[in-house]
Amino acid sequence: MAALVRSMIKKYIPRSLLERALPAYHFVVAFLAAVRYGFPSRRLVVIGVTGTKGKTTVVHLAHEILRASGARVASLSSVRFSIGERERINDTKMTMPGRFFVSRFLRDAASGGCRTVVLEVTSQGIAQSRHRFIRFSAAVMTNVAPEHIESHGNFEKYIRAKLDLFWRLGAHATAIINGDDPAAERFAASTRAHPAWYSHHGIVIHGKTWLVANVVIGDGGISFDLEDQAFMSPLRGEFNFYNILAATAIGLSRRIPPARIADAVRAFGGVPGRMEYVLREPVAAVVDYAHTPDSLRAVYTALAGEKRRLICVLGAAGGGRDRWKRPEFGRIADQYCSKIFLTDEDPYDEDPESILWEIAAGLPDASRGDGRLRMIVDRRAAIAAALAAAGAGDAVVITGKGAEPWMMGPRDTRMPWDDRAVVREEWGKLN
Repeated sequence: MAALVRSMIKKYIPRSLLERALPAYHFVVAFLAAVRYGFPSRRLVVIGVTGTKGKTTVVHLAHEILRASGARVASLSSVRFSIGERERINDTKMTMPGRFFVSRFLRDAASGGCRTVVLEVTSQGIAQSRHRFIRFSAAVMTNVAPEHIESHGNFEKYIRAKLDLFWRLGAHATAIINGDDPAAERFAASTRAHPAWYSHHGIVIHGKTWLVANVVIGDGGISFDLEDQAFMSPLRGEFNFYNILAATAIGLSRRIPPARIADAVRAFGGVPGRMEYVLREPVAAVVDYAHTPDSLRAVYTALAGEKRRLICVLGAAGGGRDRWKRPEFGRIADQYCSKIFLTDEDPYDEDPESILWEIAAGLPDASRGDGRLRMIVDRRAAIAAALAAAGAGDAVVITGKGAEPWMMGPRDTRMPWDDRAVVREEWGKLN
């Protein structure tokens, strides 16, 4: 019904009028939601995490760090909704759901005895005022790279959407910023909040500096020293090193002892669908949500560092979403993958095969003609073919959907889906 209403609105109301009216509409709905649920953020410490990559992992890891301190915690991410001991899958296909949903979630968190809430905050959610009338005690910027360009209009507008979260922080809030990101100073200059920094050199919060040293990022995970406290994590890749630093900075900003933070980091096994090993031997099968060029390259780089041959299954979302990145995916896959299987990934109303040809356009003619590339629209068949093509010691890397429970089709139809379950089922058929 909602999809039908949206379709009718787009059909009968001029686009120019819609664009002028929507900001006011989103603002009013956000206000009404806050009123309906009694401005629940006023009873909570709300921490917002935004950025192009890493948001979900930072939210989940921060949740565990805060919980390890003895606090009762709630968190909302693209993967799950969690309040205390209660948890359920986020099956909305929205990282940051609607304004009434978020306000009700905050009300339920406060009613459930939670003092602290960690929210994943997206640029599209900000553009639709889903963050308005939420009093944030802290905000985290993980990194900024091009994404959602079509929906925002250009990269500058995308950045400004992220900045809006920091503009609205109060003077007593904390702005936790990735100091190694090129946009770091811009985020720091945009806010009245107390700035806090994390980088590969260290973490600076409340006027105190914790230096980072002895960093090792390898097959066995990640380890480093933060001053005199040793940190170890089973997570892989440089991007997860930064995610750990961001979550650690959240913990330090809440004055949690480093030793307790390190215990939570050590015990955290990762987020479902984020660099998740579904199989390990004799063939590795890894599922990851990577859906931007930077995140795709980061996943491939981390796995290539394990000296494995990569068999890659990838696609790109339809619905006009960031079409510019499709040939970029092809170029990146050409650099890292021994075999490439292009396949369906949430086509919405677009022709799935046309999407695959747009990705293939990024590969050199030689790569398209040497047998490395296969286009198999059916995602299950593509995963099965990739597993069959892998030999002992290879890694089959399946990106784009992670732990998402749906495949989206025409007119917002959805089909139950789970890359991880499909890998297990198809591997079982082969063995």
